[in-house]
Amino acid sequence: MKKLIFQVIILCFPVALIAQTVENLEKRVTSVIDSSQANNMVLKQSFIVNVPLDSVWNAYTTKKGFESWATAKAEIDFKINGLIKTNYKKDGEIGDDSTIYLHIVNYIPKTMLTLQAELTKNFPDFMKADEKDLYNMILFEDIEPSKTKVISYGIGYKNNKKYMSLMKFFIQGNEHSYLNLISYLETGKPSVNY
Repeated sequence: MKKLIFQVIILCFPVALIAQTVENLEKRVTSVIDSSQANNMVLKQSFIVNVPLDSVWNAYTTKKGFESWATAKAEIDFKINGLIKTNYKKDGEIGDDSTIYLHIVNYIPKTMLTLQAELTKNFPDFMKADEKDLYNMILFEDIEPSKTKVISYGIGYKNNKKYMSLMKFFIQGNEHSYLNLISYLETGKPSVNY
């Protein structure tokens, strides 16, 4: 999977300010695993970003928005039963074997988006067997004119040791992506460039 590389220009900012900014940014994403159901787990991740809802929605639903925080390349056919095609490799191409396909199951504009990924060879076999049950539901809430809450639910994970081990990887990767989104939306620059 992708490896995140952070670049800091020390000449522009004092080291203490950078450390404080990164620390403050990292505290903005909350991740919780709900394993209260015997057979399933839900990964709930949430954050608040200090921009209007339209900006957050566009970051998830447009090529320009998606490429600004989530992936090096994207093609988006945004409609119910549409596709979001992504490639994390700068030198990769949409359609090659590293392309990830996210099916747009449904959405309510600026309120909710449900995605289902096609699992590639990079995913463990036990997940591939459960592919039809795995969804990501993202809720968008307009808190104030320039403040938006996002809640992401990873649904369909089985409540067992294999998935619990995998959750650590997903939490870390998703938190880095959400921090990248927050940075992009609030400063115009992602914390990581693809």
